[in-house]
Amino acid sequence: MAIDFESETAVVTGAASGIGRKTAERFAAEGANVVVSDVDADGGRETVERIESDGGTATFVETDVSDGGDVEAMVAEAVDAYGGLDVAVNNAGIEGETDPLAEVPEDAWDRVVDINLKGVWLCLKHELPELVAGGGGAVVNVSSIAGLVSAGGVPYVASKHGLVGLTRVAATQYAADDVRVNAVCPGVIDTPMVDRAGDADPGAIEQFVGMQPLGRMGTPEEVANAIVWLCSDEASFVTGTAYPVDGGYLAQ
Repeated sequence: MAIDFESETAVVTGAASGIGRKTAERFAAEGANVVVSDVDADGGRETVERIESDGGTATFVETDVSDGGDVEAMVAEAVDAYGGLDVAVNNAGIEGETDPLAEVPEDAWDRVVDINLKGVWLCLKHELPELVAGGGGAVVNVSSIAGLVSAGGVPYVASKHGLVGLTRVAATQYAADDVRVNAVCPGVIDTPMVDRAGDADPGAIEQFVGMQPLGRMGTPEEVANAIVWLCSDEASFVTGTAYPVDGGYLAQ
């Protein structure tokens, strides 16, 4: 069974760079109409240009996922532009503070949770009714290995754990509507987020990479491949899972 999204519509948040960009490009390569969403307008438009230069179809919608009005408008744009919604990848997220728990400022906590957790809830809130109306579909939420173990800053770990729980609830509540909801949990992936962490503490990244049995960082393409598979008919009996893409880190 080949992976094929011909004439289907996919929304990808946080698609201006990294995992989101590669996921959007992969969906377009498989025939989907792609709504590229991000707060980074320049990066988002560049993703659209890359897709179009390869013969794909995409449109950019500037979206702050922590703003309900923005998210509602993003989903409405997908439906208006392409006639419905079949796939949603909720990828937008930030890393946040790495201070000890008692030293994390309240506004820093709120910012991470608003984007990483509330933002995905808002996306699901507006995506799921459209998926149900269209007869079903698939969602992948991008969590992290920090959603399964304590690896990272306090707000980040808490938000990503919450995202795994949110995924499981959505999967069970919407299974009867033929909507599958899964999460991917990337390890250390060669993205701008990891670059920023490396700038702050190069030794920590090198140490963490060394803890992965495969002994290297993953690539955004490798995570995108997992996301696209989870959204495809090849994963038709998979829902409610938190799927690691981590070079074997969690297997130890």
